[in-house]
Parts: sequence; C-alpha cells; structure tokens
Amino acid sequence: MNLNSVSFNKNALAIVLVLVRIFVGFAMLTHGYPKLQKLLSGEEIQFYNFLGLGSKFTLILTVFAEVICSLFLILGLFTRTFAIPLVITMAVAAFITHASDAFAEKEMAMLYLSIYIVILVCGGGRYSIDALVSNKKNF
Repeated sequence: MNLNSVSFNKNALAIVLVLVRIFVGFAMLTHGYPKLQKLLSGEEIQFYNFLGLGSKFTLILTVFAEVICSLFLILGLFTRTFAIPLVITMAVAAFITHASDAFAEKEMAMLYLSIYIVILVCGGGRYSIDALVSNKKNF
C-alpha cells in the first residue's frame, strides 16, 4: 500500500463512509435533541432569528435539520437530499450566527459542515438504504 497514492480502495471507502454517516448522525442528534425539547417545552423560545423568519420558525428548521435529517443520514435514506438542510444549517451557524465569534466558537459548525459536504458529494454509499433501493453496488 502506497500512502502517497491518489487512488483509493472502494471497499475501504464504503466502510468509512457508513461509519462517518452513522457517527456524525448520532453526534448531531446530541445537539438537536435539546433543541427539540426546547421547542416542545411550551416556554418562550429564545433562538437566533434567521432572515426575520422568527425565532420559533428558525428553531423548527434547525430541529428538522439536526434531528430528522440526522436520522435519515444514519439510515442512508435520501442521503444527499437530507444532507442539504444540514449543510445549510451548519453554514448559517458557522458564518452567520457565530460570524463575529472567535474561531473556536465556530469550529465545530465548520467541521460538521465539511463532513456534510463530503456526504452530499458521496451520497449514502454502498451500505445504505439508498444503495439497496437503487440496487447499486458502486458509488
């Protein structure tokens, strides 16, 4: 194995992709679940008001991305479609919500954003419901 090669092993990539998809999906759920609880609590919602949509609607969109879309990513179902709201959410978090914050405050959102872009480009991979439905063995 030449570590300096630009070629890759499709089997290894398929395994890494499913592991990353599952890990990042569950990791994001740890951020989305408290927001879902906040949304369902009935208390006054104090949340970022994106583009004047209102704090509650912005929170609903964020919960959709961080909870619902994460579940679809874990399953590998409509992976690219559900990666898009996650890319948008993390871009807003990194470059708008935390725009004036120090890099350390926006770093996690940028890391998630990077991972979601990779998932958007690669799709669900071989080990996903997307692959089962489409009967594809390759990317």
